[in-house]
Amino acid sequence: MAKSKDKIQKESRGLKVWFLLVLAVSVCVSVRAEEPIPDVETIVKKIDQLYRSESSHADIEMQIVTPHWERTLAMTVWSQGMSKTFIRINAPKKEQGVATLRIGNEMWNYLPKTNKTMKIPPSMMMGSWMGSDFTNDDLVRESSMLDDYTYQYVTPEDASPEHLYVQLVPKEDSPIVWGKIVAAVQSKDYIPVWQRFYDEKGNLMRVMNFKEIKTFGGKTLPSVVEMLPQNKEGHKTVVRWMNATFDSDIDDKIFTRRNLQRRR
Repeated sequence: MAKSKDKIQKESRGLKVWFLLVLAVSVCVSVRAEEPIPDVETIVKKIDQLYRSESSHADIEMQIVTPHWERTLAMTVWSQGMSKTFIRINAPKKEQGVATLRIGNEMWNYLPKTNKTMKIPPSMMMGSWMGSDFTNDDLVRESSMLDDYTYQYVTPEDASPEHLYVQLVPKEDSPIVWGKIVAAVQSKDYIPVWQRFYDEKGNLMRVMNFKEIKTFGGKTLPSVVEMLPQNKEGHKTVVRWMNATFDSDIDDKIFTRRNLQRRR
């Protein structure tokens, strides 16, 4: 039996509505896919300031693992802007009271066993901090990705559409040992995923992974940072943020050499 004219018109209108819906969804997907990525400087600044802000105060655990021994340090860290950092180890008892202070481009370590404060020369900024796989510079952040590197977007061979990738090359006048760093961040919120550090010959020397995203005091960041040296099998250092506050008032007396010698 032939379809009535009204029924044909209703089916036609239904097809048109379906077509318009499909078209609308396609346009939305297309617009979302073509959203412009941020200026690369925005990404680098986010990485640089992620754990600092105007100020920060955090309780942190550092687990140092080697093939022959393992130990965990509990410490408190304060920072003010990008120029001041203070770290005090609270446990274990063997290292309790060890403290590190950085003001601008100067850094000191205090060792309670000898009751001595030692100034760390610039040549030792890339040296190991407390036997870990993190350098002095990693912990106190003397160098700045924003100021001491040139940067550009890149696309690695293993690139994921969920990530953005930035290559950072040290400026000629910066005292940095790396030939380059490649950093991956999540496309949706620019939170770091990993950083790969290469020497001047292009050899991969270490990988830093960012894990377990949490929110502390309104700021969302990876609560675990894992450092894996590529030239030392069986070695790794894992840093865990137990709690943290940001952009709160911090007494300027924290960032003084006199404070280095206080046990608590």
